[in-house]
Amino acid sequence: MSFVSSHRQPVLFVGHGNPMNAIEDTVWHRRWQQLGQELPRPRAILCISAHWEAPGVRVTTAERPETVHDFRGFPEALYAVQYPAPGSPALAARVVELLQGHAVEGDAQRGLDHGAWGVLKVMYPDADVPVVQLSMDTRQPGAYHYALAQQLGPLRDEGVLIMGSGNIVHNLRLFDFDAIEPADWAWDFDLQVGQLIAQGRDAMLIDWAALGPNAARAIPTPEHYLPLLYALALRRPDDPVTSFNADVVSAISMRGYVFGSA
Repeated sequence: MSFVSSHRQPVLFVGHGNPMNAIEDTVWHRRWQQLGQELPRPRAILCISAHWEAPGVRVTTAERPETVHDFRGFPEALYAVQYPAPGSPALAARVVELLQGHAVEGDAQRGLDHGAWGVLKVMYPDADVPVVQLSMDTRQPGAYHYALAQQLGPLRDEGVLIMGSGNIVHNLRLFDFDAIEPADWAWDFDLQVGQLIAQGRDAMLIDWAALGPNAARAIPTPEHYLPLLYALALRRPDDPVTSFNADVVSAISMRGYVFGSA
């Protein structure tokens, strides 16, 4: 695959939530289906998922990445899901080229985790768009991830859809499985983040620990929040911002964003 000038792709952040959203007919599942139909068709996808943490920066290089079922205790139907999207060694090489200075390592064994395939299976059910994943070194601060993501900006003009997959609020320890309404603190934090995104106040979102007492409960560990910073870092001044799936269930936010036009 040759990466040359193409239609500028938007940037996507998806709140993926429960892995069952990949196969159940939920409101969030249906909105992902719509996104797959509405967004310009990408030549390839680069996904930054909450479910790939690594010591350093790594990128998948497999031509046929496996479907990774990285969860436990779910129905057999979920473990039977396969998402045989091709990989793209060419895109992986381009990522390495753009991220000079980060000592990016290729990983030919790593497959696609549910943060990637759980959403992409719904958006692109034919599994005919090449997918590459980029790991996150969660030992690094938010500013590191934001700056690294900015270096990936040229990919948008090369037909690559960049998708961050996580959750703005993600606290399983405080999650009430019988609740359908949001916890007050979770709703307030989700709205606070939404307001800061609308205002373009990325510096405050990068330093999320300073956002007040709700931040510690909403982000007990950084892996689900950091993919949002990747999407924010790739937003351009003329990008329209569209929010979707603006729901909070107990202690998990499903809110997503499209930065850029369809």
